[in-house]
Amino acid sequence: MDIRYAVHPEQMKTLDTQKMREQFLVENLFVRDRLNMVYSHIDRIIAGGVSPVNGTVELKGTKELGVDFFLQRREMGIINIGAAGVVSVDGKGYELGNKECLYIGMGPKEVSFASADRDNPAEFYFNSAPAHAAYAIVKLSLADAQRLDLGDPLKANVRTIYQFIHPKVLKSCQLVMGLTILAPGSNWNTMPCHTHDRRMEVYLYFDMPADTVVFHLMGEPQETRHLVVRSGQAVISPSWSIHSGVGTGSYTFIWGMAGENQTFTDMDDVPMSILK
Repeated sequence: MDIRYAVHPEQMKTLDTQKMREQFLVENLFVRDRLNMVYSHIDRIIAGGVSPVNGTVELKGTKELGVDFFLQRREMGIINIGAAGVVSVDGKGYELGNKECLYIGMGPKEVSFASADRDNPAEFYFNSAPAHAAYAIVKLSLADAQRLDLGDPLKANVRTIYQFIHPKVLKSCQLVMGLTILAPGSNWNTMPCHTHDRRMEVYLYFDMPADTVVFHLMGEPQETRHLVVRSGQAVISPSWSIHSGVGTGSYTFIWGMAGENQTFTDMDDVPMSILK
């Protein structure tokens, strides 16, 4: 478990590129047969990934959580960005295809991951947040999600948002999660940008050609910085930070949020005129 501590906006101004990457960028999530996790003290969210090839990989509690099992006081959302696989929860298997989601509420003791075909492994990405109540396990496909079509082709930001873990779709304690697919020829996500001081956010970028990168923008609106992000990498975004990006080619991203408010539209828009 990689531990990341919270960063104050004033500290952000002092970070060079390498220090920014160490604080906010999550790399090497999808290593064969190994579950990798980052625990952020920003709303205590966990972002993790696993690509099971040679068998089953179990999700286990760690010393950092101080619990008997991982979901003792947590909930989690899982989205498969690879080939078909199976998530087993207390002995019951849930098959997940590409871009399918599984919400698991607080309480189950055993969770494990496996691929349907070792030659075409699944890649399971998950976010987990502290929970106060136990809600039902729900599997969702893109057809089950709430769909929002946003953007303008003249601004190169046409995109479709699929809300998987959202109050209008299912019950969760604080976790909100979904994915955004950009239309061909559109490069910008979440622009014009915003902040939402009531919750933080994590972006995972994927479905990117090998020579494509995303310039992920973050920081206070008048003190912006950027990270160069590649396929299968995630960015931890504090609640005070903008979170937007532009790609040199096609990409998709998963967003996950934790904090005080689950209302998707609860955001503070940032006028383009004040960005610096």
